Amino acid sequence: MKDYSFIVSRDDWSLHRKGQLDQQRHQQKVREAIKENLADIVSEEAIIMSDGGRVIKVPIRSLDEYRFRFNHNKQQHVGQGDGKSRVGDVLGRENRQGDGAGSQPGDQAGRDYYEAEITVDELAEMVFADLSLPNLKEKSNPEMVWDDIQFNDVRKKGLMGNVDKKRTLVEALRRSALSGAPGLDRIDPEDLRFKTWEDKLRPRTSAVVLAMMDTSGSMGTFEKYIARSFFFWMVRFLRTRYKNVQVVFLAHHTEAREVSEHEFFTKGESGGTKCSSVYELAQQVIDERYPPRDYNIYPFHFSDGDNLPFDNPRCAQLVTELLEKVNAMGYAEINPHGRRSSLMSVFSQVKHPGLVCCTIRDKSGVYPALRAFFGGEMGAAEG
Repeated sequence: MKDYSFIVSRDDWSLHRKGQLDQQRHQQKVREAIKENLADIVSEEAIIMSDGGRVIKVPIRSLDEYRFRFNHNKQQHVGQGDGKSRVGDVLGRENRQGDGAGSQPGDQAGRDYYEAEITVDELAEMVFADLSLPNLKEKSNPEMVWDDIQFNDVRKKGLMGNVDKKRTLVEALRRSALSGAPGLDRIDPEDLRFKTWEDKLRPRTSAVVLAMMDTSGSMGTFEKYIARSFFFWMVRFLRTRYKNVQVVFLAHHTEAREVSEHEFFTKGESGGTKCSSVYELAQQVIDERYPPRDYNIYPFHFSDGDNLPFDNPRCAQLVTELLEKVNAMGYAEINPHGRRSSLMSVFSQVKHPGLVCCTIRDKSGVYPALRAFFGGEMGAAEG
């Protein structure tokens, strides 16, 4: 018979964990500071150009502990009242000197900033916290896959790594109570309880995302960087959250063609712009390889809005046809100068709940675009 030995301690170990608790509190504060500035952080070049596993540095404000700070211009520095004050009484006012034209140089310390280290995976977890593919539906021919392991039973024999501590303690207390000596003096082998599991086979719905990007000559360095930043996070989000999603990369100027992922993120810009070419290619890819009855389909198109004027009606017609086949569609226009583009005007007249239009004016607009397309915030959004 195996010898199982357990030590039950009744000491308060919280004092021994004070350093760990302080460290956890600090890490939580760092995460909160990063979450408040996700819109500025996700488009940083150091992240987009990283290899996915390196540690990046994010500048955040230093975190100080609460403490009393006295005004040394006054004589009394006592940290207590005289016992006659009431709630809401003003105990004193600071004399503000140096206001106006005769201001003197400040003598107060500034705010400290430091660089917090975080991995790209940890940052991605924050970005993807509440994102999902919109309008995801179960299709006629779902793929059956082994989804996960579920602990759904408790037995008296099993692996020591699967000991159910709570049920084991309950059994030990029950045995002691039945023997007439209530309490927890020891844990016998017959008190042990083990969790058991089984693999679950579940249907998984297939999906395909069409990543479409304008690579014409009007897509400058800034426009190209914004588009690639969005698609960088989109591809990472899809491959992190979904195991059965395919991504098709389509690039276009006056002509459109399917490209590899590497070429999609490195292809330069040249030529004119004819957006209808990429919508026609998307139609062809769907009809030949991804029938809507078997796939959830999501086209996302990024452009600067410069399009041949005579091509705009054709774009509106093709988008209307695509919306009858896809679950949702997104169009993002990179418009740093705030001009009114004819293509966005045409798409704004397409009244369909599945079409999401987004305008990005600076780097901080990448994160709102992700939320507009994958966060359930259907409708127009600007960043």
